[in-house]
Amino acid sequence: MIWGLFSAAGPYKTVRADSKLKKDNESFSSAMTIADSGYSMENGECCLPCTPQEEKQIVKGLMGEAELHLKEGNLYYVVSARWFTKWERYVGQGSDDPVVDMQSSDSQDLVDLPGRITDRPGPINNSDIVENGSDGENDDLELSRTLLEGRDYVLVPQKVWEKLVQWYTGGPALPRKMISQGVFNKKQFNVEVYPLRLKLIDSRDDSEFTIRLSKKASLHELYGRVCALRGTEREKAVIWDYFNKYKQSRLVDSSRTLEESNLQMDQEILLEMQVHESYPSLSGQDSTGNELALVALEPSRTSLSIAGGPTLSNGHPGTSSLNTRPGSALNSGPTDIDDGFGAYSAVRRGERGGLAGLQNMGNTCFMNSALQCLVHTPPLVEYFLQDYSDEINTENPLGMHGELALAFGELLRKLWSSGHNTIAPRAFKGKLALFAPQFSGYNQHDSQELLAFLLDGLHEDLNRVKHKPYIEMKDWGGCPDKEVAEECWRNHKARNDSIIVDVCQGQYKSTLVCPVCSKISITFDPFMYLSLPLPSTVTRSMTVTVFYGDGSGLPMPYTVSVLKNGHCRDLIQALSAACCLRSDESFLLAEVYDHRIYRLFENPFESLTCIKDEEHIVAYRFSQEGTGKKKLEIVHQEKSAPDLLKGGGWKNFGVPLLAYLEDDSPSGADIELAASRLLSPLRKACLSSVAHNGKENGVLSEANGEASNSCNGQSESGSQSMDKIELESEDTLTQNLSLQLFLTDDRYSSRKPIFKDSVVRSGRDRIKIFLDWTDTEHKLYDPSYLKDLPVVYNKSGFSAKKTRQEAVSLFSCLGAFLNEEPLGPDDMWYCPGCKEHRQATKKLDLWTLPQILVIHLKRFSYSRYLKNKLDIFVDFPIHNLDLSKFVKQKDGRSYVYELYAISNHYGGLGGGHYTAFAKLIDDNRWYNFDDSYVSPVNEADIRTSAAYVLFYGRIESEMNVAAGGTSQDHTGS
Repeated sequence: MIWGLFSAAGPYKTVRADSKLKKDNESFSSAMTIADSGYSMENGECCLPCTPQEEKQIVKGLMGEAELHLKEGNLYYVVSARWFTKWERYVGQGSDDPVVDMQSSDSQDLVDLPGRITDRPGPINNSDIVENGSDGENDDLELSRTLLEGRDYVLVPQKVWEKLVQWYTGGPALPRKMISQGVFNKKQFNVEVYPLRLKLIDSRDDSEFTIRLSKKASLHELYGRVCALRGTEREKAVIWDYFNKYKQSRLVDSSRTLEESNLQMDQEILLEMQVHESYPSLSGQDSTGNELALVALEPSRTSLSIAGGPTLSNGHPGTSSLNTRPGSALNSGPTDIDDGFGAYSAVRRGERGGLAGLQNMGNTCFMNSALQCLVHTPPLVEYFLQDYSDEINTENPLGMHGELALAFGELLRKLWSSGHNTIAPRAFKGKLALFAPQFSGYNQHDSQELLAFLLDGLHEDLNRVKHKPYIEMKDWGGCPDKEVAEECWRNHKARNDSIIVDVCQGQYKSTLVCPVCSKISITFDPFMYLSLPLPSTVTRSMTVTVFYGDGSGLPMPYTVSVLKNGHCRDLIQALSAACCLRSDESFLLAEVYDHRIYRLFENPFESLTCIKDEEHIVAYRFSQEGTGKKKLEIVHQEKSAPDLLKGGGWKNFGVPLLAYLEDDSPSGADIELAASRLLSPLRKACLSSVAHNGKENGVLSEANGEASNSCNGQSESGSQSMDKIELESEDTLTQNLSLQLFLTDDRYSSRKPIFKDSVVRSGRDRIKIFLDWTDTEHKLYDPSYLKDLPVVYNKSGFSAKKTRQEAVSLFSCLGAFLNEEPLGPDDMWYCPGCKEHRQATKKLDLWTLPQILVIHLKRFSYSRYLKNKLDIFVDFPIHNLDLSKFVKQKDGRSYVYELYAISNHYGGLGGGHYTAFAKLIDDNRWYNFDDSYVSPVNEADIRTSAAYVLFYGRIESEMNVAAGGTSQDHTGS
């Protein structure tokens, strides 16, 4: 990936590393230009040619320039993420804007201690990502095969690499070329980090050699490289695709690419020498020259052999009147007739189909898992085992010209015709890479993402609608839901009509409500699968200190228990119950860093995962009457100890106070009055030891989940404190004003005295001031309540006990999916009433469900600061999943389902493994498909916490009376 633009593994976000410290430093304008400066060498080290900020600006400029001129053949260099992170930290020195968008798995590599100056990194060191060290030349250096972009390495353009080498020296250089992937209008640019590596076997002496070439290289280039390596004449050389040590097909010296020839990473190719001028095709022989026992599984019913049944006489598909691009499945050269370990030769009459494994082609377990689930979907099996050639749509610009459907259909037929053998899905993977470059290469991917692409691609390739009509959207205001839903479905079917729509698509009812004008918009949309969130039962303890925004009470810490993956509103609700928030009051959450308010959590739906255990969170308690008014933030400062070099100064301390102002442009006297009110609970004359000792009484007991304080009006300790606090009148406060207040800016970098008769104007929603604590303030007030702010969670050793996770019902996940929720800030809705984009609330309902229901459990969560996988056990029914109560359209159709396949994911992010469970309907038995290995499995063992994608088939109404109870009893919340 280059800055998150092109990566098969998906975008990576920068982990926040001391971003609060970085936030305060000056950022440099992107328009700034800096002249290159020379450098000299001294003691083997490069003299510093630029400041860190200048280095950063130069590199960002060069990266931006490269991004504007993307083209095939551009050079990029692989750089160790470990070294590059040190450089970013050095040139950033507090900037929150990364040069390259990346994510490191080593959090310790990214975190600096506050105030620490980051040293300049040493020479570039790529040794941690190179496998064979200094062996060989740079062109022969081998990258470790388990690297992930963003975690282990970054890619930088050639000019950036040259600058970095100029400044730091080091290496080794690891150049890689940019290639164009995809066909038709789906092309995109990728850097080929791992060129194709082939094992050349010379049949003359059985010697082996390694050849590295781009997968975009031609067979002509391959012949040139092999002949040069072995000193043979090109005219006499014959190279075979020797996949799995079988002669698959002869590789003809031509412009056809290695990718189009389905050559895979680390596979063998065989070099033979022509003895006679005429060299016969041996595609029907094994490596010893013996004839393979090729058995035609069924006669071809049409000239389109790949769709009507395999023709095995010579390995070539039949001709067809359909026109596709050269090299397509319909008019390509020899197909992989033996794409596995003797797939067709091992077929025995009467042997059960559907039990073949899929060979792992290099981190393709995600693909194998998804494919096994689809090829065991009964309606699809029935469809693709018949002649479907008439439904191939080669004209659909949204499809793959029929090639993806043909490749999938051929693979399905092999899997159902090969008994217990293993199939290598080379041809299918090759087509997949052409049309979905994000799945090319040999990185691990997501089986659900592949399923989504494949179902959509199969639909477009098999769309019976050759020319989609234009349908104008209507305003359905006032029409009955049933009438609107039926019209929307007719419109959808007028443009989309395929076997996938027939069996896999249902219909949502989506309701949007504008939060401003209350405009309601109802639409009915098709869906292919349900992506259900997992309402985690895992909780976390969070300690938050509550401050009174009107100075009516002392600050008090409260520890509450909330859902680990909850939202800020959940934390506010827990705090409200703990401290007995009145109905006319509200909370405003804030994070405090460096004794200042670093950020306000004003969006109640912001995830709690963005709040770390080591952070300091406060809740300011206000009357709801002040909501929307300008806020006053008071930052406390006191004299710092004299420094021999810098002398004395002022430093921040304690927790800032926050209040609402009555006037948007208050006077200095108004600000002093507000500050005095907030400080009034701290007046020493009004304090008692009882109040001080009650500071910790707001902590909830984690054993019983109940607060130790009472909720009768004020808390018990709070009421004792308030009994000792007598609020003075405004006149008394005004007479005793002695506060030294200074107006500051957004960055807290200036200090301007505030006078009583001055007017403070600010275009911001928050006025920030410094309060200097002189000897007078220390005599009048007790600042101890403002200090020692507790962290969200204090990790006390290793005594914490791990509790067993509770099961989550599938119905709970479905309920969470159907709950009303606001749209995200990046997904605003254009309200036709307001004529503005609004963060509307959205409510989904299930209107109709399809014959095949695919349910995706959202186990993976991604945010700017966190990647996470939830290994929660989801309690899903195997038999009689009754969803009738969730479906709004009551049309008498059965909505009871039976499970028949599961895509499983084991392990964590980046290092997991996919398998599949699938049921053979004919013999009513479950099997475990683990790449090449297939074994029976008991039905009782298929429900695990690894279940990721569930496949259900609808039970027709006459079959609804089934043995055992139905899932209607499990309608959990």
